[in-house]
Amino acid sequence: MADTPRSFDGRIALVTGASRGIGWAVAKALGAAGAHVVAVARTAGALEELDDAIRGEGGPAPTLVPLDLKDMPALDRLGAALYERFGRLDALVLNAGLLGPLSPLTHIEPKAFDEVMTVNVTANWRLIRSLDPLLRQSDAGRVVVVSSSAAHKNRPFWGLYATSKAAVEHMALTYAAESEHTAVRLTIVDPGPLRTAMRARAMPGEDPLTLRTPAELAPEVLRFLAPGWTANGRLYDFRAGALMRVVPPEPVEG
Repeated sequence: MADTPRSFDGRIALVTGASRGIGWAVAKALGAAGAHVVAVARTAGALEELDDAIRGEGGPAPTLVPLDLKDMPALDRLGAALYERFGRLDALVLNAGLLGPLSPLTHIEPKAFDEVMTVNVTANWRLIRSLDPLLRQSDAGRVVVVSSSAAHKNRPFWGLYATSKAAVEHMALTYAAESEHTAVRLTIVDPGPLRTAMRARAMPGEDPLTLRTPAELAPEVLRFLAPGWTANGRLYDFRAGALMRVVPPEPVEG
């Protein structure tokens, strides 16, 4: 179950891809729970709508950051700016991502491959690198990385997206292991099929009314962002409602 309302009072939380879908729902829920949300997305207009939604539920006015995740120097500057303003970061939701072309690997254009890997993998690494010092300044830094079951499947035509998600999962788990002796804790979330624009592009013939919504997922994400959450390096399968341990407790050879 999710934490009680206003349980994030005074907490600073950054959400990428906050202009729609999962990012919007999580950012809105965090704001309603009292968090000061730093909302990152490319579209300024959609961020302003999020601002209205959070304020409309009595939440603190969020900080809106219109930013393209392909702008790597801007990601570096973001960490410095947040440090100057807040001195810490309590929660980080790495949600933004691209689907890319669903195509045979041999038919994918290099530009498309580079763009998906840049947004889905490299940008998340740069954000972790930029924001890690702030998370360590928190009494309970919490990170959620939104992934996909595609990372664990060999499905024709999904190779680019699957590769990017497999890479970001391994990167996230490495960061979790490296953070084991700090106050930072990380959870990977596999949302499964949800009623989002990305899902509609991937499955155009699917009836969206048969799918769960991002708003249904949001309370689970808040659970993993709460200071009382102490598990590290776990993967949560929302469709199954199951939390799995994916980091061995001791180093392994090979």
